[in-house]
Amino acid sequence: MNEQLPLEGFTVGVTAARRADELSTILTRRGATIVAAPAIRIIPLADDTELERVTRQLVADPPQVTVATTGIGFRGWMEAAEGWGLAEELRSTLASTRLLARGPKAKGAIRAAELREEWSPASESSAEVLDHLLAEGVEGVRVAVQLHGATTEWEPVPDFCEVLRCAGADVVPVPVYRWIPPDDQIPMDRMIESIVTAGLDCVTFTSAPAVASMLMRAKETGLLEAVLHAMRTRVLAACVGSITAAPLEELGVSTTMPGRARLGALARHVAEELPRRANRIHAAGHELSVRGGCVVVDGGVRQLAPAPMALMRALARQPGRVVSRGDLLAALPGGGEDTHAVETGIARLRAGLGAPKVIQTVVKRGYRLAMDPAECVDNNPRQPVAGSAVPRRPAHPAPLAGVW
Repeated sequence: MNEQLPLEGFTVGVTAARRADELSTILTRRGATIVAAPAIRIIPLADDTELERVTRQLVADPPQVTVATTGIGFRGWMEAAEGWGLAEELRSTLASTRLLARGPKAKGAIRAAELREEWSPASESSAEVLDHLLAEGVEGVRVAVQLHGATTEWEPVPDFCEVLRCAGADVVPVPVYRWIPPDDQIPMDRMIESIVTAGLDCVTFTSAPAVASMLMRAKETGLLEAVLHAMRTRVLAACVGSITAAPLEELGVSTTMPGRARLGALARHVAEELPRRANRIHAAGHELSVRGGCVVVDGGVRQLAPAPMALMRALARQPGRVVSRGDLLAALPGGGEDTHAVETGIARLRAGLGAPKVIQTVVKRGYRLAMDPAECVDNNPRQPVAGSAVPRRPAHPAPLAGVW
């Protein structure tokens, strides 16, 4: 494999709505094949009547404390107010309040609006902001909290506002950047199918709403359990940070993430993790690695058509085991009843691999990968596979083998 292209041969799903092109470009430069499907559609702030209503409410009845949670959300709020002719009134209202910023981006947005924050935690943690407010006491205090997104059954419990209410605060949520599912669900449906059929090696998520939206769609189409099983066992779920990962972790999907919650860091992390987790099978003197949309043979990427690729996955689920013609027929796209289709597919697979002896015919039984178990890195069919659920960032990673 080309050392400069660590993701060559890997297929990566991108669910981002905002900055999707940027993430796709970074991953493509590292050799990845990209499948993009925006999981959410963000309502333009200027068109958000609920945000305008809340803004007018705050101008008429100002809060005593305002919490800015994201830089882009705060900037967008100010820009939307400009479009409604409320910019100066909103700025004056916020200037009269105690402004708290969750992190440096929110702090930068506050200062760009010619305002000044009173306090910001070094941890960039909403929990620390909450502790700070509770320590001061919020009984009877009117607090505006800039939020974004929407709540679903899979998103982390939005308890920030609820805890403040329980402590006696008058909380006004500011719904910046609300999201809804995309108008066109076809790309997401195709991505879900690719996850279920192992056509992807990894799916990237840059927000908890994107995770929630994909799970909602999978549930609507009856594929939720299949998606979760795939991400628990063979498709790597790469998240930008712990908040994004939380919905999947709650469902038993082990995720992986970079040390810093940044887009570039996520791309670099994926480029490190996928090669490290790649399965390797030794058969007939060749080294094979089965990927989402191809097979890497002795370091060279071999792109296969859907039918040969499906047969390869079936043979590689338990490397070295004989797979009957009936089972291979069931694995072919579209199914069918003519076992001749298996023979044709195996011939195409052998040709596509460029190593015909890798596939061995077992007379009257079926086909198998021609391998000596002793030559395999790990021929344990129960071993987690590439992109499977393994602990995050282990101190001494070992390559994984065996495939789905």
